[in-house]
Amino acid sequence: MTDEVVHYDAAGGVATLTLDNPANRNALGAQLLGELEAALDQALGEDSVRVVVLTHTGTVLSSGMDLKAAAVSDPARQPVHAFPRLLARIWDSPKPVVARVAGKARAGGVGLVAACDIALGAESGDFAFSEVRIGVIPAVISVPVLPRLLPRAAHELFLTGETFSATRAAATGLLTRAVPDADLDAEVARYCAMLAAGGPVALAATKKLLRRPSAGSMAADFAELTALSASFFASAEGQEGIAAFREKRRPAWCPTNRGGSPAGRPSAQ
Repeated sequence: MTDEVVHYDAAGGVATLTLDNPANRNALGAQLLGELEAALDQALGEDSVRVVVLTHTGTVLSSGMDLKAAAVSDPARQPVHAFPRLLARIWDSPKPVVARVAGKARAGGVGLVAACDIALGAESGDFAFSEVRIGVIPAVISVPVLPRLLPRAAHELFLTGETFSATRAAATGLLTRAVPDADLDAEVARYCAMLAAGGPVALAATKKLLRRPSAGSMAADFAELTALSASFFASAEGQEGIAAFREKRRPAWCPTNRGGSPAGRPSAQ
C-alpha cells in the first residue's frame, strides 16, 4: 500500500492538512492532489472545524507540478488538469483557510499559497514563479495569484522567474505576513483564534463579499448591501452575537464553549 502524503488532524476547531512528501518536494502529483482535496472535503464537512490550516513537512511547501508525471507530449494527459478544482475548492471554501509556509514555494506551490485566505510565511523562506525557466507558463495559478499581486510585481516575477524573499512576498501581497521563523507557529495559532471567533455563517458570507463585483453604481451597491446587512443583523447568528456582546460572554459558536482551546494550536512540522 502506498503511504499517504497528506495527513489530516483536527483539534480545537482547527483542521490541519499537512503535505508530507519531502523526498519529492511535495510536488503536485495525482496522489498528493487527490489526498489534499479529500482532506479539504473532510474539513469542510465537519461542523466542529472552523478554520483550515495548510502546512507541510520538509523545507518546501510544494515545488509545483510533478515534472516526472508531466513528461508526456499529450496535453490531455497532463496532471495539471486536476489542479484547478483544488485551487477553486480552497478559494471558495466557506471556512477560512490559512497557509503556513515554513520554507520555500515554487510555481504551483505558490498557487496554493495565493488561494488561501490568510498566508503566513517564515522570513527564511522564499518563492519563485519558475515556470518560464523550464519553458512553460504560470497559467492555472494566475487565477488566484493575480488578484493578490501588485501588477508591476506580477509582470516582473512571472516574466523573470526570479526567486524572491518572504518579506518581498508580503510587500507584493502574496503573503499576509512574513514572520520570524521562531514565531511562525504562534502567529498561525493567533490568526486561527481570531478567525474562530467569527460567526461561521458570517465568515462564509464575508468571503463572498470580498469578491463581490460592483452592482454598477453606488446607489445600487448600497441598496443591495443594506438589505444583506439587515438580514444578517436579524439572523439567528447575528442575534446570538448581539446577545453575547450585551451579556459580556462568548458567542455559542466559539470553540472554547465546546471545551476546546481558543484556536486549537496547529501542530508544528
